[in-house]
Amino acid sequence: MSLRAEVLRLALRCLLKDRKGTQPDIAASRRRMETMKHLVPNPPKGTRAVRVTAGGVPAVRVTTPQSRDGHHLLYLHGGAYAYGAPTHYRDFIWRIADATGTSVLCIDYRLAPEHPFPAAVDDAASAYRWMLAEGAEPRRMAIMGDSAGGGLVFGALLKLRDDGAPMPAAAVALSPWTDLALTAESLRLNADSDPMLNADQAQVFTAWYLGGADPKNPYASPLYGDMAGLPPSLIQVGSDEILRDDAVRMADRLRSAGCEAELEIWPRMPHVWPLYARVLPEGRRAVERIGGFVRARLGS
Repeated sequence: MSLRAEVLRLALRCLLKDRKGTQPDIAASRRRMETMKHLVPNPPKGTRAVRVTAGGVPAVRVTTPQSRDGHHLLYLHGGAYAYGAPTHYRDFIWRIADATGTSVLCIDYRLAPEHPFPAAVDDAASAYRWMLAEGAEPRRMAIMGDSAGGGLVFGALLKLRDDGAPMPAAAVALSPWTDLALTAESLRLNADSDPMLNADQAQVFTAWYLGGADPKNPYASPLYGDMAGLPPSLIQVGSDEILRDDAVRMADRLRSAGCEAELEIWPRMPHVWPLYARVLPEGRRAVERIGGFVRARLGS
């Protein structure tokens, strides 16, 4: 583990991890994120970002000189289903486009509690169908997300499969939240070691998103779904995360259903560490790994 990673862990614990027992303040968090987005570096020259409406969903399509014609990736951002937007990922999406050789569509799906489940799932599925209607071929498509967006990857895939839509060639989930019933042992075991997330607040975020829906509904908590027919998946998670077991159990569920699933547990990495690829060598290596996985399955 690099010295930079140790420093990042300390910084995240000091800046982002809320004290035990505190309630999340959605308005304050959104204001803070709105301010922080101005600190996100712009992508390098040659990157092209175009605002589009994907099946009624606002989105940004990002391409780089490495993006190959006809190769597409749908990206679903994290934020506990209550925060986040494509602008916060300005320094990350271009890296994924570069590494995977794709055009990346990052959608601005509706957020809870104003828009509870299944709004996010419906938006993700609508954007995917729009990509198909625009001419994207499933064998040249991937879907990817982080944290809540990582769980949304599998929830959207289950809905799309059940609706008869063709599956993409690959899926990638970074530190995915796949169990809104909150049964993972790591929520307790890693409550102190996770430098960023607070397990006590998970129930609040769950209530905001579900709005009274069953927490074991497979589209909300894909861990409880039938994985048959889902595409090859790469799941990355840090060993100290409270969501570690959400990732581990999801990989097990995929394999039990006969699906290809590669699980990587990175020692002491914080939640969704690839987002810090600009400063973190482990983040850059994780992005390279994602790129190799997606390129191998999308082909040339």
